[in-house]
Amino acid sequence: MIKCNLSTLMGAKKLKISEVVRDTGINRSTLTRLYHETTTRIDYETLETLCKYLDCTVGELLERMD
Repeated sequence: MIKCNLSTLMGAKKLKISEVVRDTGINRSTLTRLYHETTTRIDYETLETLCKYLDCTVGELLERMD
């Protein structure tokens, strides 16, 4: 299982979903699904945009849980 740490990373930076949507141009429903970990897939462009915006690596954003 893959865990998305978006909510943790956003919380550490005190960011709201609306701010990230405004600043990145990522669709709100896409971001909401990632935030609540209900998404089943992620686009490479979205992944890159989030990593740049949050100044994190893919490994910090997504992690494999056994």
